Amino acid sequence: MANQHQALRIGILGAANIARQFVRDVAPSTAVSMVAVASRNADTAATFAAAQGIGRHHGSYEALLADREVDAIYLPLPNSLHAEWAIKAAESGKHVLCEKPLALSLDEATRMFDAAQRHGVVLLEAYPYYFQPQTQAMLDLLHSGAVGTVRSAQASFGFTLANPQGNIRMNPELGGGALLDAGSYALSAIRLVMGCAPERVTADASWAESGVDIATMATLHYADGRRAQLSCAMDTANQRHLLVACSGGTIESEFLNHTSDTAGGHPHGYLPSGLRVRRGVANTIPFESIKAETGSGFRFAAEAFARLVAAPDAHALQRATAQSLDNAATLQAIAESARNGGAAVAVRVGQV
Repeated sequence: MANQHQALRIGILGAANIARQFVRDVAPSTAVSMVAVASRNADTAATFAAAQGIGRHHGSYEALLADREVDAIYLPLPNSLHAEWAIKAAESGKHVLCEKPLALSLDEATRMFDAAQRHGVVLLEAYPYYFQPQTQAMLDLLHSGAVGTVRSAQASFGFTLANPQGNIRMNPELGGGALLDAGSYALSAIRLVMGCAPERVTADASWAESGVDIATMATLHYADGRRAQLSCAMDTANQRHLLVACSGGTIESEFLNHTSDTAGGHPHGYLPSGLRVRRGVANTIPFESIKAETGSGFRFAAEAFARLVAAPDAHALQRATAQSLDNAATLQAIAESARNGGAAVAVRVGQV
C-alpha cells in the first residue's frame, strides 16, 4: 500500500466522461498515480487506458478490485451504483474517493462508512469545490469571526441539460434528477457553512415524464431557529451561487469546482472563484474580492485524499463523514417532502 513517500496508486472504476476529466486534471500530480481502469466492456477499458495513458485495464470491476497494484479507487459510476461498489472496494482493502452524491439514502451512506471502518480504509466524498483553497478561505472567514455568526444561507445550482434523451440524469433507476445531481452541491455548501444538518425540511419540485425532478426548491429549518434555502434545476441557464448572511457581514461565492486566475483563455474554460466578502452590516460597505490559489478541484481532491490515506487525520475524517451523512439524510428528506407535496419531513441523521 502507498505510504507518505510514494504516490497513491489509483484505479478508475468506470470509464465515464467525468473520469476522463479527472484523469486529465490529476495526471500532473506527484501525490497520486492513475495506474489502472476498469469497465464492464474490455474494449472500452482498453480504449480509455490508451487515450488517457493508463498502463493497465480490466474488463470487469471485480478484476480492478483484485489488482494488487491498486491502493485506492476513484468511483465515478452512476449514483445508483455508488454504495454497492464502494462497499465491495472496502471489502477488497481499497480506499475510495467517491463521486457525489455519495449515496441515494442515509441507509446506503451509513453502510458505506460502516464497511470502510470495518476494513480500515478511507472513504471520502468527492465534491471538488470542497478541496479548493477558495473554500478554505471562506471557512477561515467564518471561523475567525470576521463576519460574525451565520444567520442563514441560500445556495443554488442550475444548468440546461443538453441532449436529455438517454442522459442518465433523466433516469430515476440510476439516481437521476436535479436534486441529486445539482441540488447535492447546493446542499453540501449549505451544510458546510451552517455547520450541522437541519431539523426538518419542506420542498417542492417539478417533475419530468421519466419521474425525475427537473427542478426542486427547499427550505431547511434548524433546531436553533435558523433557516436555509436550496434551489436546483436542469432547465435553466448555468448558475451557481452561495449567499451566507451573517450577524456582522455577508459572503458570496460561486463555490466553483475548478478555478483559474483569469476570466478567459483557460484551456478547459475554468474561471476565477468569485468569492467576495462584505465586512460589516451597512450596504455602503463595498464587497472585497478574496484571492486564493487556483486549479482543478479534481487534483485538489485527489491530493487531499492521498494525504488522508498516507497519514490518517481522525478529526478530519470524522468531520467529512459527518458532513456526508448529514447530506445523505437531508437529500432523502427533501426528496420525500417534494414527493409528498411539500409536507414537512424530519431529518434523521445516522451515526458511524
